[in-house]
Amino acid sequence: MAVETAPERFRSGFVGIIGRPNVGKSTLINAMMGHKVVITSDKPQTTRNKVAAILNRPGLQVVFIDTPGIHKPKHLLGQRMNDQARSAARDVDLVLFVVDASMASHKGDAFVSEELTKAGSDVWLVMNKSDLVEGAEEAEVAARFADLAGFGKHFLISAKTGSGIDELLGQVASIMQEGPRFYPEGMELDHPEEFIVAELIREKIFRLTREEIPHSTAVIVESMQNRGADMIDISAVIYVERESQKGIVIGAKGSMLKEVGTQARLDIESLLGNRVNLQLWVKVRDKWRQDPAQLIKLGYDDGGEEV
Repeated sequence: MAVETAPERFRSGFVGIIGRPNVGKSTLINAMMGHKVVITSDKPQTTRNKVAAILNRPGLQVVFIDTPGIHKPKHLLGQRMNDQARSAARDVDLVLFVVDASMASHKGDAFVSEELTKAGSDVWLVMNKSDLVEGAEEAEVAARFADLAGFGKHFLISAKTGSGIDELLGQVASIMQEGPRFYPEGMELDHPEEFIVAELIREKIFRLTREEIPHSTAVIVESMQNRGADMIDISAVIYVERESQKGIVIGAKGSMLKEVGTQARLDIESLLGNRVNLQLWVKVRDKWRQDPAQLIKLGYDDGGEEV
């Protein structure tokens, strides 16, 4: 990661977004960035990779680390996802511990809290989904999470409606210390376009399919080539674990694959600012979530220490 010389008194830092699956971490990232930069769905464990979303303001750069939800894993992929989240907790200046304000403290929250205690992180509690507890006082909601390990501050917010986001952002910005510009000023994500395109395709699979299908799929962009001034040809492969899953992803007469492609193409065109010709293929890689070599080929490394 190249570090640029920043203006005098420039402030910067890293903020980890940590929590159990499906509490709205990625939606919170998008809300703080002001627009969509990472994928979301209503299914747990949508986020699989640690992603840096870079907020650039005059004299300030805040690098938000979106992480997979910490959970008790059932396969090697789940272990890798947990490793990435733990790494983020150790390597940041501040952790925003996200919980669901509409629920009482969950055993999954306690598990995450224990992991954060081990990491020795500076932690703020962010109680998301305030839109589901309208009229409740912040102290009242915070009391539901009194059994968790200590945290410096707590905030009641709604990533969906934007309520409380400005206050949270202001508090985060206020604790950033003088430091370098870690990423170029115009950069918003630390991953290449191919990764983002693959994530947008995977997002549509998560939204359009059910049961084990979303969690059994991986997407690799095999090629992106310009055709003329305003067209990009993209070829991507959707990997599943069984032949029966392949049939479901393709759908009757290709109907599901067509819908995934149509919805993904619209988002990709918005991202790239060009017309897109998107070709999707579905292939089987047996038990890929349990195979270390396959995980590396599909972009899920060992969780490394580098942010």
